[in-house]
Amino acid sequence: MRKLTDADLARLLDEDIFHLIADEADKLGLECYVVGGYVRDLFLERPSNDIDVVVVGSGIQVASALKSRLGKRAHLSVFRNFGTAQVKYRSLEVEFVGARKESYSHDSRKPHVEDGTLEDDQNRRDFTINALAVCLNKERFGQLVDPFDGVYDIEDGIIRTPLDPDITFSDDPLRMLRCIRFATQLNFFIEDETFEALQRNAERIKIVSGERIADEINKIMLTKTPSKGFIDLYRCGLLQLIMPELVALDVVETRNGRAHKNNFYHTLEVLDNLCKAQSGSGKSGEMVLWLRWAALLHDIGKPRSKRWDNVIGWTFHNHNYVGAKMIPGIFRRMKLPMDNKMKYVQKLVDLHMRPIVIADDEVTDSAVRRLMNDAGDDIDDLMMLCEADITSKNQVRKQRFLDNFRIVRAKIADLKVRDYKRLLQPCIDGNEIMELFHLGPCREVGQLKQALKDAVLDNKVENEREPLMKLLLEKAKSMGLVSK
Repeated sequence: MRKLTDADLARLLDEDIFHLIADEADKLGLECYVVGGYVRDLFLERPSNDIDVVVVGSGIQVASALKSRLGKRAHLSVFRNFGTAQVKYRSLEVEFVGARKESYSHDSRKPHVEDGTLEDDQNRRDFTINALAVCLNKERFGQLVDPFDGVYDIEDGIIRTPLDPDITFSDDPLRMLRCIRFATQLNFFIEDETFEALQRNAERIKIVSGERIADEINKIMLTKTPSKGFIDLYRCGLLQLIMPELVALDVVETRNGRAHKNNFYHTLEVLDNLCKAQSGSGKSGEMVLWLRWAALLHDIGKPRSKRWDNVIGWTFHNHNYVGAKMIPGIFRRMKLPMDNKMKYVQKLVDLHMRPIVIADDEVTDSAVRRLMNDAGDDIDDLMMLCEADITSKNQVRKQRFLDNFRIVRAKIADLKVRDYKRLLQPCIDGNEIMELFHLGPCREVGQLKQALKDAVLDNKVENEREPLMKLLLEKAKSMGLVSK
């Protein structure tokens, strides 16, 4: 954090957009202030293009005047029901709102809104670090208004509410998730009284829509160390209401002196490992988020698949398959997308044990070809997930897995260069098989296709017509489809 005087703030806000806003507000005789996250991020030296402006009066009026001043280069959107307006100009988005005070009913997040003063508006803000305001009017340009000592909270790395946290969270329960999200994003700590209010009000999250909850969870997922957020969610009781399947992983059973690992904290370690790997790889884009979801849910099937074996101890056979089956229900309940993103997460959860099994044994071309065929274009993401999943405290075993994973990756690279993906489908297809043996769609056709595919994957025959036809005829004879 950097310490900023009013003169420093005036210098940092010495940009055309702020002077234009000030000019239009002064012409209308209205006070206006840049508030919230933009001001907070000036102190934190974080980049921000989203600007929130509070006008003591009509925010829509100032926004309309700014649009007229900027001309065709700017786009104005007005939301009269909410008393807000947005001006998009080049890479900037400026949100305008009139200063207001709010009151809430117990069963709704929708506030009753009245015109108010700057003080009223700062009182309704969620956290002290977001209640900072800097005046834009010419006579007071750059003057900080900080009634709740938000600057000191930024300096100390503390999240707390301006007023009574029980009222803040009960009025708008989404603020509870925002509290944890900001603490995670900024690596801040939640002040004790504020955290206790999270615990007391956790049940209020039930009135918040799934879409809003998912949006905040996704923002936590995209932080540098999302485990911090999930531990806070768990400690205050919100995670139990949002993702009970994840909480179910926090069980360690011991029988005959043998215990299994805590799969909840293992999962969070895997998630953080993956985030580090993604950061180091320079990967960006939307699928970064969904690979993190695959990490979060990769062991979600373990509680349902856990069994005790008197010889080998605790087992979780097929937990990947069980977990993959759970993914659609979790996504549907949490209002996450049910499209290819969900299928991507489901596929990676289902396949995440395959590279580990390969790396625990001799790494053969055949096994790697099969893995590539099943993972398709997501093979690199699957490998990154599986490497993140190596959390063994046994350093010798851990190093053996990592060494073998390097061999797997090398084989994958080699097979890609040789374009095996193109060769994995036998050149004799199902239609030709049906025509050859006068069959309709049936189980026998599937068995013959699989026999050819297995032979190609295992490199028993070249993917060429003559050797495959010979193999096909032999298989068909063994099935009684042609006379011997």
